[in-house]
Order: sequence, then C-alpha cells, then structure tokens
Amino acid sequence: MNQPAVSPTLDTLFQRTLARQPHAPALLDPINKMRVTGHIPRRLTYAEADRAIETLSAHFVESGLPANSVIAIQLPNTIEFVLTVLAAHRAGLVVAVLPLLWRHAELAAALNRTAARAIVTMSKVDGVIYSDLAMHAAAEAFSIRHVFGFGSELPEGMASLDDVLARPPGTTRSVIQDGRKAAIISFDVTAEGFRPVPRPHFSLIAGGLAISLEADIPQGATVMAAFTPMSFAGLAASLAVWLLSGGTLALHHPFDNEVLEQQVNEQGCEVLIAPAQLMLRLGADLAARMPGLRNVVGLWRAPEQVAASDAWTSPHAPLTDVYLFGEAGLFGVRRGEDGVPVPVMPGLRGAVREQSGSSIAGEILLTPRNTLGLRGPMVPIAAYAPPQPADDTLMAQPARDYVDTGFAARIDRPSGAICITAPPSGIMAVGGYRFLSNDLQEWARRLGQGALLTALPDRLSGHRLAGRAHDNARAREALSELGLNPLMVEAFRDRTGPA
Repeated sequence: MNQPAVSPTLDTLFQRTLARQPHAPALLDPINKMRVTGHIPRRLTYAEADRAIETLSAHFVESGLPANSVIAIQLPNTIEFVLTVLAAHRAGLVVAVLPLLWRHAELAAALNRTAARAIVTMSKVDGVIYSDLAMHAAAEAFSIRHVFGFGSELPEGMASLDDVLARPPGTTRSVIQDGRKAAIISFDVTAEGFRPVPRPHFSLIAGGLAISLEADIPQGATVMAAFTPMSFAGLAASLAVWLLSGGTLALHHPFDNEVLEQQVNEQGCEVLIAPAQLMLRLGADLAARMPGLRNVVGLWRAPEQVAASDAWTSPHAPLTDVYLFGEAGLFGVRRGEDGVPVPVMPGLRGAVREQSGSSIAGEILLTPRNTLGLRGPMVPIAAYAPPQPADDTLMAQPARDYVDTGFAARIDRPSGAICITAPPSGIMAVGGYRFLSNDLQEWARRLGQGALLTALPDRLSGHRLAGRAHDNARAREALSELGLNPLMVEAFRDRTGPA
C-alpha cells in the first residue's frame, strides 16, 4: 500500500542539503556579534549546524516539552536564532517569534495567548538585558515551564543553552516530517486588535519560494539577510530562502551600514536581502562599494510607497521589490532594466517569473471594500477570518477564501494594474512594529493631563512617534515601568538642543 505523500518541512530541506554537502558553509554570524551580544562570531558547516540542532532538540525533549507545544523565541539575527528554530521543529515544537522591540506588556500577552510552554532569549542584545525581560514576562504566564537563554550572566532559574551546546547530543524523539503541521506563530495587529497568526511549514516555504523565484536567487548562493527575522516576512526572506537555495546564510543584525558593506565583501555575499528604503539609499554607487553583489531583494513594510520610489541605478545587481502586508502575506515583483517599479497586475501569480503555466504562488485581488486581498498557499486565511456578526441568525456566514489586508487599493483604468494607495485605517507602523492608533491615546491618558503621544508620517519607517508631557523624563520612567515598547518611551525624549 502506497504511503500518502507529505509536503516537506524546513528540517527536511535542511537535511537534503546536509546529505549532499555536509562540509559546505551553512551559517555565518554578523562580524560585529561581539558588540551586539558579547559572543565571538561563528561559522558553521551543515554538519556542525546539524550537530548543534540535534543537541538543542534533544535538550528540549529531555526537558519535558510535549510534542506540538509552543516554544517562544526572542533572539537577535544571529546563528543562535536559526539553530533554535530548526531544533524546535526537529523536536516537534511550534515556534512563536517575539520581536526584539517587545517589552514586558507585549511579551506577557503573547505568552498567554499562545499558551507557550518555554521561552528562549539572549542574555543581552545591544545593551538591553533580555534575560530579565523574559524572566519577568514568564512569571505572568502560567503555562511557561522552562526559560532558556544564550550568553553569560543569566539570572537564577534560566537554563544556559550555551552549556547544552557544549555537551554531546542526548535522546531525541521521532517526529513525522509533514509540511502541513504547524511551524510558527507570528503576531499581527488588525482593526480587531492583537492577533496571533499560526502557519504550517508549507506556508512559510511558499513565502520563501515567492521571493527566491521572483528574484531568481541561484542555487548554492551566499545570501545576506539583514532584516529582523521575528515575523513571517523575516523568516521567509532569511530561513526559507536559505534552505531553498541550499547555500550559505550570512546574518546581519540590523543595522549598521559600514558593517553591512564590510560583511558583504568579506563573506562573499552574492544576494542581499534588506529593507528596501535602505537599499535605494545605497544603490547609487553599489557597484563600487559591494562589487560582488549580483542580486538585491528590498522588503517594503509600507508597500504603498513602492510606486513613488526612486529608480534603481545598479544594473549589475537587479532589485526585486517585495510587498509586505503585515503577517498576512507578501508578493515580489522584479524591476525591469529601467530600474523603475513594475506595475502589479491583479490575478494569479505564477511561482516562476514570466511563465503562465507555472504553479500558483498566490493571487492578488481587489475586495468589495476597495482594499487589497490575498490568497494562496502562504496566506493563513483562518487566522484572519472576520468575527461572526452579532445578530439573531443561527446560520453561519459563508467562509471567506481570502485575507483582506486592509490596505486601500484601486484599479488603474488605463493599465489595469492595482494601485496600493494607503495603509490600513487606524493602524500605525513604525518599521516592523504595528499598533492601533487608539493605543497611543490610551497610553497618553495614563500619563495625566497635558500629555500627548502621536504618530507622524515618516518616509523610511512609515511613522515615527513623538510625545510631549509636562516632564518628559518622568513620562519616560512611567512608560518604562508599564513595560512598554521603547519606541513609545523614547517618543518623550528631550529635543531641546544648545542655543
């Protein structure tokens, strides 16, 4: 009797390359890792990475984490992040990714909403003591049973994963490798509020394919990922693209322009994946500064800005624009020889560029609300299902087969292209951090009469926060004590300079 076919997982892709070239370079740390985390930068082959993954996976199993339970991760863009994600999947766990900008309030909410059984963090990142943040958040999540950390000077009660990696692998368990199983949980903000978004392996792989095939990333390439990985787009553009290419993944913890250029040249990177606005600023003399680059992928957190962006001026390394829509999904469009953005046509998008008969990577549509909708294998439709209307009918509403991203859009009549005109109403974005505009008013009210917290438009990050209070220093202290994001805290920094 034939066994039913199963789709690959991320670990399946890793194992395929491991079997083919075990001694090829797999992972390269940021060259400034000592400054970021206090660790010496490392380089791992596929065989060395596999041993580390096996060791961590066995430790998670021996710690008593049940299969299919959730392990939360808050780590920088370093080798430890990649190893932990793959080790968790090998142990049959589901990974919840927690952005580094999150502090106590958001961490506790995410851990409780996902019923996470463990959390993994780094002792210190860019001077911030994340081990203490994890311990305090875990204390408010009743489901947490284990707190793991990389680095030195970990607080009492936090198990050191560096010590685990120094030991031989222990006992692991057999896990069915099926891409339909849950792989990650990321977090989004919609008009309905904070929303966990679970995804299976095949959805994450589909996101990586949409990027790598549109950008024509060659097999065996050395890929530099300079985009925070704590989101669906970050995971698809780094982990999934690397595993699909079977090459080398070089990691850069965002963001230092000089270090980035040095790292691209020293590590022989052929592909650079980074925020698009930054790439456009570097594009003028990219050939002189990073001559080895052959491919650039720019990720747009504010996709409504793509059409009005500057032309790409480095023909030796073509640019692919990747439109990001929160955690709902993404699509990529490679620029033409003139370097200007290519119009986006609604309808089905093939997995292979300019090949109408290829398998479907996704579909772009205009919803009845004149917003942009997405559907396809990477889009988690169930996670974004609208709430059942509160009425007297007992009849279930018809299921929606697409996700409404909330981005305002229209059809350009002369060309038939879809034009994205504005971000979702009521939702602010500062880089990768999304929040409801009502939250700003709520936090300002907590600071007392006369306090103001607002979001101002910003060309690079979408919005930037600005605050005003009778005493800015005391406002910063109060917001820090509430466990709020540092972007909100620093909105009340003193802006008065010397006369």
